[in-house]
Amino acid sequence: MPSFSTLALWVEHLQSGGRYTFTRAQVESDTGRSFVGAQTALRRLREQGRIVCPRRGFYVVVPPEYRAAGAPPASWFVDDLMRHLGQPYYVGLLSAAALHGAGHQQPMVFQVVTDRPTREVRVGKVTLRFTMSRMVERLPAAGQQTETGTMRVATPETCAFDLVRFPFAAGHLGNVATVLAELAERLDPRSLVDIAPLVRIPDVQRLGYLLDAVGQPQLAAPLASWLDHQKPRAVPLRPCATAGAKPDPRWRVVPNVELEVDV
Repeated sequence: MPSFSTLALWVEHLQSGGRYTFTRAQVESDTGRSFVGAQTALRRLREQGRIVCPRRGFYVVVPPEYRAAGAPPASWFVDDLMRHLGQPYYVGLLSAAALHGAGHQQPMVFQVVTDRPTREVRVGKVTLRFTMSRMVERLPAAGQQTETGTMRVATPETCAFDLVRFPFAAGHLGNVATVLAELAERLDPRSLVDIAPLVRIPDVQRLGYLLDAVGQPQLAAPLASWLDHQKPRAVPLRPCATAGAKPDPRWRVVPNVELEVDV
């Protein structure tokens, strides 16, 4: 590692090698600065808008074209951030749906699923919002290329189930249905069945019901066959809401909320 007279030159060296994240420990190790010296230099670069600090000890380089926004896109640093936090993750919900082509309503925040409660990250105009799921390491996700490396993204099928499992993260059930209608062409019926045993039966029922509601009964047919062997109880479409109507005969879902699908 060559020597650098200023931390700014060291940061430029990182950028020239395609690296946009680093830790305070790396600064101390690579530049020979003390803890106090590193902190002082880092604070100066933050004040100049050249770096941001999403979490203590973790920094992201802000290229000139993103100075007005205050930070580069979350996809540039989410993988390194989650590795720094020591947490498994995948990009999920509306963010994953948009990456799979269901971008009718672009999410206002970058949604990440991880295995524990995690405080929201805000840097500049970029916000990362976290949803906790203990299934994060079991549900299918795949690496996707980004401008600076890769990040883990929920498969379309994982995304579909998560939208039903966490409807409030998607706005409301009408929005979930809208996204499912757009995501349908990317969904594989057998992959949906493979995931079904990993989630709660009511979530399988609700997903099947919503797929029927957006005109995809054939896509949902293998799920219905799997569900027949589970002898499901009737469940409300919207949890924690009054359920007075009769359950749907195919899915045993009580339609206790009117769906407004925007397609």
